[in-house]
Amino acid sequence: MNMSRQLWSLALPAMLTNVATALFGLADMWAIGRLGDAPAQGAVELGAKFMLGLLNVFNFLRTSTVALTAQGSGRGDTQAGATLVRAAGVSLAIGLVLLVAMPLTIPLGLDLLGAEGAVRTAASRYIEVRYWAGPVWLLNCVLVGWMIGRRKVRQVLAVEIIANVVHIALDVLLVLVAGWGVTGVAVATLASELLKFALLAVLMTREGAVPACAAAIRRRSTWARQELAPLFALNRDLFVRTLLLTGSILLFARTGAEGGPVTLAANGVLFQLFMLSTLLLDGFESGAQVLCGEASGAGSRRRFTDALKAALVSGGAMGLVVAIVYALAGPALAGAFSTDPQVIAATARYAPWIALLPLLGVCSFVFDGAFVGAGWTRAMLGTMAVAIAAYLVALAALRPLGNHGLWAAFAVLFAGRALAQAAVLPGLVRRSFSAS
Repeated sequence: MNMSRQLWSLALPAMLTNVATALFGLADMWAIGRLGDAPAQGAVELGAKFMLGLLNVFNFLRTSTVALTAQGSGRGDTQAGATLVRAAGVSLAIGLVLLVAMPLTIPLGLDLLGAEGAVRTAASRYIEVRYWAGPVWLLNCVLVGWMIGRRKVRQVLAVEIIANVVHIALDVLLVLVAGWGVTGVAVATLASELLKFALLAVLMTREGAVPACAAAIRRRSTWARQELAPLFALNRDLFVRTLLLTGSILLFARTGAEGGPVTLAANGVLFQLFMLSTLLLDGFESGAQVLCGEASGAGSRRRFTDALKAALVSGGAMGLVVAIVYALAGPALAGAFSTDPQVIAATARYAPWIALLPLLGVCSFVFDGAFVGAGWTRAMLGTMAVAIAAYLVALAALRPLGNHGLWAAFAVLFAGRALAQAAVLPGLVRRSFSAS
């Protein structure tokens, strides 16, 4: 199978999986939007941003598990169970810490997001329910990462589809039928995350992972320092990098909140559409992680460059398609997620930005996959820091333009990431594959 076909065999199921994941947020915004209550819609937006900020910084659990599993496959390593056990142990420890810190993190997070009045009250109610899904979400990251690293992407897609069908059904039932409002949205998310874990557990059992994991737990080598070091090194760099990215998203939400409930609600709808495009294009990042990780494990420079080129070409083409769709239908799509005339007008006004972002972001997504797969997480962290600095400068300079300035600064963030990564890539390839 040539490299492009291998990429698409991984990227297409990953794209569909990510789109299914995005339906969580879109279904929530659609259901709460049917109530025509801008403060409630803004509360779900802020609550979702809080949970994104709290949990997304730990998405390195999935990313590092994909990379280490793929690298092991490239080396012909048969100890995949040890990788899964180590990552699962880290996720469980983090989940316990988050639960203990719950009474502090919720009010602090709402303060940082600038939530006030009715929006704060409703957002707090949403978070207090959804927070309990956090530890399960962390463990699901590890299980999904292990499956993707073993090229079991189609099985992951099936799990996401089932979980999302249930999620959407619960949104309709709890929000629109039972009238639970913001609380109903949170309960739907909690229930679907638990269902996802149950389905993944069934798949892991069928893959024979349970005996392998049980054996890995008992082996001393699983917990040896030299075996744990790669996991912690990757996780450390990815954690800080994700923390920077999440901080930029929270800053985006906080700045948008200064424009009032209508602007906040409009940005929330547009951001969900942006996340839809991001998760779609992220399929090529997942493909690059696996293929570049396998090439790195095998020490093959040619396989690495072929995989990267295939991901950039295919990802760029898909980014262009998404940009065209959003340019033509963006305002109509955004307007479908609210019945408030002011929110609909605001989404139409700022919709052109979500057509630009896929073109700017797709290269950085693919580079992220290649950097993680090869283990160049320290370099990826450095390029993210450069992009964040450019974002902060743009945010200050473009502040007079209001919400348009906010979206323009956000676009600078993604352009900066891609340019910085492209600049350091040749040197990294030369050093890592000097003997290939």
